[in-house]
Amino acid sequence: MAMSVGYYGDTAMKKIPGGGVGGRYDVPEGVDIRGRYDEEFAKILTKDALIFVAALQREFRNHVKYAMECRKEAKMRYNSGGLPGFDPATKNVRDGDWMCAEVPPAVADRRVEITGPVERKMIINALNSGAKVFMADFEDALSPTWENLMKGQVNLKDAVNGTISFQDKARNRVYKLNDQIAKLFVRPRGWHLPESHIFIDGEPAIGCLVDFGLYFHHNHAAFRKTQGEGYGPFFYLPKMENSREARIWNNVFERAEKMAGIEKGSIRATVLIETLPAVFQMDEILYELRDHSVGLNCGRWDYIFSYVKTFQAHPDRLLPDRVLVGMGQHFMRSYSDLLIRTCHRRGVHAMGGMAAQIPIRDDPEANAAALELVKKDKLREVRAGHDGTWAAHPGLIPAIMEVFTNNMNNSPNLIETMKREDAASLTEEDLLQIPRGVRTIEGLRLNTRVGIQYVAAWLTGTGSVPLYNLMEDAATAEISRVQNWQWLKYGVELDGDGVGVKVTHELFGKVVEEEMARIEREVGRERFKKGMYKEACKLFTRQCTAPVLDDFLTLNAYNHIVVHHPGGSSKL
Repeated sequence: MAMSVGYYGDTAMKKIPGGGVGGRYDVPEGVDIRGRYDEEFAKILTKDALIFVAALQREFRNHVKYAMECRKEAKMRYNSGGLPGFDPATKNVRDGDWMCAEVPPAVADRRVEITGPVERKMIINALNSGAKVFMADFEDALSPTWENLMKGQVNLKDAVNGTISFQDKARNRVYKLNDQIAKLFVRPRGWHLPESHIFIDGEPAIGCLVDFGLYFHHNHAAFRKTQGEGYGPFFYLPKMENSREARIWNNVFERAEKMAGIEKGSIRATVLIETLPAVFQMDEILYELRDHSVGLNCGRWDYIFSYVKTFQAHPDRLLPDRVLVGMGQHFMRSYSDLLIRTCHRRGVHAMGGMAAQIPIRDDPEANAAALELVKKDKLREVRAGHDGTWAAHPGLIPAIMEVFTNNMNNSPNLIETMKREDAASLTEEDLLQIPRGVRTIEGLRLNTRVGIQYVAAWLTGTGSVPLYNLMEDAATAEISRVQNWQWLKYGVELDGDGVGVKVTHELFGKVVEEEMARIEREVGRERFKKGMYKEACKLFTRQCTAPVLDDFLTLNAYNHIVVHHPGGSSKL
């Protein structure tokens, strides 16, 4: 095993002899590419592009390290009994009359957005889906293997240039872009994730600066002509916990604009509010990004994960079964309402949450019932004042579009008409209210079954996984993991079954064994043997039973998918 030691800690990874056969990447001083050489990838990993990425890394790495240290300090406060809340030091920002820059005309209408990984066929189908926006994902919907990341960059470059196509030999069909396509947003990884196939000055690159830097360098000029109407590129920014992290992104954008010679404020981004600490800093986050912001989004699955993680040492704040933690819960509704009020007060979009349902083709009745639930959820969102929402599958778009269109009075958004001043009275207590509901053995089973299957897919290079008629990404596995961990840590009583069983390591071991048998039955023996279910089970179980909760499942699992090919760079 090759070992690398850098800012991201000790990372064990596979080392493949003879990497870079047939060619080497031409790299600038201090850059070492350890991923497989490929001629297509070399068109992305040009010397100029790497100079750009390395410049961002060198300028901002210490800021990112400090931000990650601040996260650790905040976690220590919460683990010592503290609660997140509004910062008295930034009250003037929350109370001020400032506005964000005007929303670019190209993205004024964002009624329905579709999301998915940066896979070639997915990109074409999503851009052709009839949605207003496609968010192409390098983050939770992608397993960040070297192949996935580099092919994703190739695919996006072709998409921006309008030349992308895909030949499906099995179906004897060629996929191409329609004349009318969705606007493209790109979501890089979060600040905490490394890119261990690229080393800069002896340490792994920061994953999001690789994702952003390569995409921006190759596409900003074409994007502004073909998609942005003089603006762009457009981004989604994940996993931030406070305005300090937003300030780093704003500085990255300004640096990129300056290096590219384009106007300040060209780049625009929507921030996902998907961590509990960030809900108390929404004004501050928008303020830091005010020249580059096009709103906030309710990343509600990760938000639930963050609630459990933030309160991991608070036994009085245990969640019920995760399927019961929906927008009907007071703390979730408060979060959505405050986000709408904050965004509209500052002149930007307030985007709703994900509809993860996928069509149930073999059961029309169940499919109709699922679609009805989606429409009900989306009607709640638009009536609350959301300007648009997310869908995971093209099949949902017509129904969701109809709900939003029928309730928006022929306006592209609700920024001016739904100010939600009633949400100004929401308090810290509203945002932290403990969710109500029961805990059941079935909840424990579902967490375990879904978590293991998701990790198995992720380890084999798939980050967006259809499970039980829902399109799941890393957020679902994270909720499942941290809830299991919390229930085990505090030996919670499963009160929803009428049996009063306590969650113990013995009970969990039995559940894991039984759910593995169920997975084998459901996927079939052959697929089970070929898949990485046993490895996934070990990894997921270890994280659920660890004495100390890992911050991110994907950070721990990443070591299993990093493959080094020595000799891929022409300068070491």
